[in-house]
Amino acid sequence: MKIAGIDVGSTTVKAVLAEDGEVRWQDYRRHHTRQAEMVLEFLERLEAECGLAPGRDRVFLTGSGAGLIAPLVGGKFVQEVVAVSAAVERLHPDVHFVSEIGGEDMKTLFFTAGGTGKSKQVFMQSACSGGTGTFIEKTARKLQIAPERLAQMPYAGVALHKVSAKCGIFAEADANTLVKSGVPVEEIIASLFEAVVYQNLATLTKGNTPQPRVLLLGGPNLFYRGLQEAWRHHLQKLWTERGVALPPQTDPASLVEVPREALYYACLGCVEIGRGEPPGVGVYAGTGKLRWWIEEGQHEQKAREGAQGLVKDPAELEHFIRCYGEPRVAASRPREGARDAPAFVGCDFGSTTAKAVVLSAERELLASCYVPSNGNPIEDAKAILREIRGAGVERIGALGITGYGKDLLKDIVGADVAIVETVAHATAALHFFPDADVICDVGGCDVKIMILRQGTVSDFRLNSQCSSGNGAFLQGVAERYGVPLEQYAEMAFRARAVPALAMGCGVFLQSDIVNQQRKGWSREEIMASLAAVLPLNVWVYAGQLQNLAAAGRKFVLQGGTHRNLAVVKAQVDFIRSKVPEAEIVVHPYSGEAGAIGAALCALDWAKKGAPSRFRGYDVVESLEYRSTTNAHTTCHWCTVNCKRTFIDVRLPGAQGRPWSKVPLEAGWERVISGNSCPKGLLEDVNEMKVVKAKLEEARRAFPNIAELVREGAFRGTRAAV
Repeated sequence: MKIAGIDVGSTTVKAVLAEDGEVRWQDYRRHHTRQAEMVLEFLERLEAECGLAPGRDRVFLTGSGAGLIAPLVGGKFVQEVVAVSAAVERLHPDVHFVSEIGGEDMKTLFFTAGGTGKSKQVFMQSACSGGTGTFIEKTARKLQIAPERLAQMPYAGVALHKVSAKCGIFAEADANTLVKSGVPVEEIIASLFEAVVYQNLATLTKGNTPQPRVLLLGGPNLFYRGLQEAWRHHLQKLWTERGVALPPQTDPASLVEVPREALYYACLGCVEIGRGEPPGVGVYAGTGKLRWWIEEGQHEQKAREGAQGLVKDPAELEHFIRCYGEPRVAASRPREGARDAPAFVGCDFGSTTAKAVVLSAERELLASCYVPSNGNPIEDAKAILREIRGAGVERIGALGITGYGKDLLKDIVGADVAIVETVAHATAALHFFPDADVICDVGGCDVKIMILRQGTVSDFRLNSQCSSGNGAFLQGVAERYGVPLEQYAEMAFRARAVPALAMGCGVFLQSDIVNQQRKGWSREEIMASLAAVLPLNVWVYAGQLQNLAAAGRKFVLQGGTHRNLAVVKAQVDFIRSKVPEAEIVVHPYSGEAGAIGAALCALDWAKKGAPSRFRGYDVVESLEYRSTTNAHTTCHWCTVNCKRTFIDVRLPGAQGRPWSKVPLEAGWERVISGNSCPKGLLEDVNEMKVVKAKLEEARRAFPNIAELVREGAFRGTRAAV
């Protein structure tokens, strides 16, 4: 008799088949939300390759999607923790602590020897993505790190930074801050590994001390070398601090084991439990009912529970495309004759992309560039300016910059103006739509809503701490499903029905997606539902605008996320449901709006007649820089103790900082990042002395005449008294 153990997880399906106590077959694959379809494929393979027979052999299933599928195939559902515990107790009787990290949950198990056996304590986290595999993968995707490179990135010997371990969204915000500060991606990933282990040891152990031996299970623990290093470092440190006795003459690192089959322990536990069940339990019933569910049953349930898709029929889609169509694409190169005239350049250094546009003196858009962010503002600046030069722009009359990297880059590249993002986006919208009432900019990692009165911003709402409603969340889900971002709308418009997803926190939304996958909703339907819920997250959750009609009548949609026509359709439907007479327009260059605003501000600055401060293409291309983050860079002006990063750039004429605890020779300029307040821009007491000396020198050179007159007037009075 054969026993199959199948783990239907949130991101993958794993299966093993055992016969006579030996594992004969095993495999795992990502299911891309098609859990039932992948289980069907596995069962068909087990029948064809291993002879799994209905009515004779048995099947036991576990995981987030197993509760629905198990009855359809005659199998028995086994709770995940029970399955993992059974495998560990059989294969590793000397293990006392287990950490299993999955795609979207974490489990810790304590095994304590007692009088008649072992007692078990289990702590589980499944409501938040913080500390899970998805949490690591999502950040790595934003940093443009390939999975193969991520698996080999180290923890040991790498500088670490503070990354929130409590919540996946807060951790994402911390990672964004580190990117903005120019911190190398290797250090950000090592800090993520640190956060994952800290989350497990500080939260899921509930004050208990993990005793050796320790077993690490799950895909992240198996595949990420740096995560294993972080575990070994912190466990050894914990054992030393708490005086845990270790076996004599044993390397502490060897007490933390990652088995080759770490992915399959839930499956192996199902097999182990199956051996102890009566013969009639879990008898495989074949794939007939499962196939019926996939082909008919789930569609009937969706029709009862779901809502209408983004479009009700092809005619509605055709009308929408006719009204909004594909977004306009800016010229990639200036026309002949425009290259010799001075150009006015605007750059928008966003969290996921860097954009640039070139304007003529007549405010005509001549060229545009769009490059993915390298996770380093200086490298982003080099890449985008390289693109501008390649487009044939030789003379820059003025340079304006905006976005997260503006403060760091202004002096480094020699920008003439550094524009606050809200001002840049409002300027770009009003240039094309001077009668706009509301501007909604949805970017990669933030949402901005600007309410205008008489051409000026009277109120604005900003959401940059939560991924709910922003483009990166949609992009992350599309990538998980293997769908290129440019095909998102095409896929979403195919859905005839969509599940109801909850508005609000991105982590809870992610959990809701997993629940809908479990019910059989496809990736096309979930992607359409995400687009449908985005307006709620933008206007109600992030913008806190309960009365949309009071905001105005003419709405401008811009930002790179509005290149996605599925999002535009959802936005148009939502706004019209609240403001029936609303006029809704999409910025003709929605992705480049911030850069256009910066270029327009640069053009206004150039009218003053001053020469541009731009350092030139060659200087920027040849920039040398180095980053330092250590004990000497930590700020001690207050109790927060910000762990700052010093970014030193070689620039002609720079004074250096020979007095610094991190000395800087002449010819180098320092930019400080990672500070949470203006005090952090001063290195330490040494720099305070330098600043005070300069102030005293300026005071002597330019005395306060009013103060001198006052002192002179009262000097005679005091003498008389």
